[in-house]
Amino acid sequence: MAQLGLIGLGKMGFNMRERLRAAGHEVVGYDRNPDVTDSTSLEDMVSKLDGPRIVWIMVPAGEPTRQTVAELGNLLSEGDLVIDGGNSKYTDDRINADLLATKKIGYLDCGVSGGVWGKDNGYGLMVGGAASDVEKAMPIFDALRPEGPRDEGFSHAGAVGSGHYAKMIHNGIEYGMMQAFAEGFELLEAAKVVENVPAVIKGWQRGTVVRSWLLDLLVRALDEDPELDDLEGYVEDSGEGRWTLEEAINNAVPAPVISAALFARFASRQEDSAAMRAVAALRNQFGGHAVKKIGG
Repeated sequence: MAQLGLIGLGKMGFNMRERLRAAGHEVVGYDRNPDVTDSTSLEDMVSKLDGPRIVWIMVPAGEPTRQTVAELGNLLSEGDLVIDGGNSKYTDDRINADLLATKKIGYLDCGVSGGVWGKDNGYGLMVGGAASDVEKAMPIFDALRPEGPRDEGFSHAGAVGSGHYAKMIHNGIEYGMMQAFAEGFELLEAAKVVENVPAVIKGWQRGTVVRSWLLDLLVRALDEDPELDDLEGYVEDSGEGRWTLEEAINNAVPAPVISAALFARFASRQEDSAAMRAVAALRNQFGGHAVKKIGG
């Protein structure tokens, strides 16, 4: 049995705690929400752990994670280990690792995929850091990953930063895959040749080359709302898509699918697009094409 301090008990962190406990591990959680926390403060959480301690962070990326790492640096001891399992930008990891290294505290970055289904299905894990630190935390990783061969749900990607880098690229790919399914759905709906769009998409779940978990989730959504009329077409992005494109530019790697998927998300947030108004005006100017006037 391993022992773990877990900071951040939101949708992902809460389910991770439950999966770890179900595997027989002891988890001492801390969250600002008094309804789910096991501790009154970070200091209280650390005091309940036996050394050498392992503490996993699942808080929003950026300043909240950096502040948490800094606080842990003042609370933990030599030989302890911190794992950032959030969606931090990979460039933050070396800063965090160097800060903790001054206290001789280890650091791993872990990209985590699996969403709200991870509690039952397991989480895909991509880890960056020293092999010795990875080995210390392996009982935790083995409990969180899916059942089956370790190398099909867990990877030690390389040095500090590589885990979050791998997760960033993973999410960029995810953007493109989701956009492709979404465009296919819209085309099937618009053409009117296919009479039962949900049935066609459901029929792709077995035997086809596009079968996937994302397709299964689209089928689930269509079972609940066959035309998706209950939803607004407004889609946020969590950052990894933008960072992936930055890396594509920095490395001169063409990424047209991922870039188009990200820009489609931007377009979804525009109630009235200035760009498309300009396109309409230009079509009207050079070709006399009809335009729709506001209020007309």
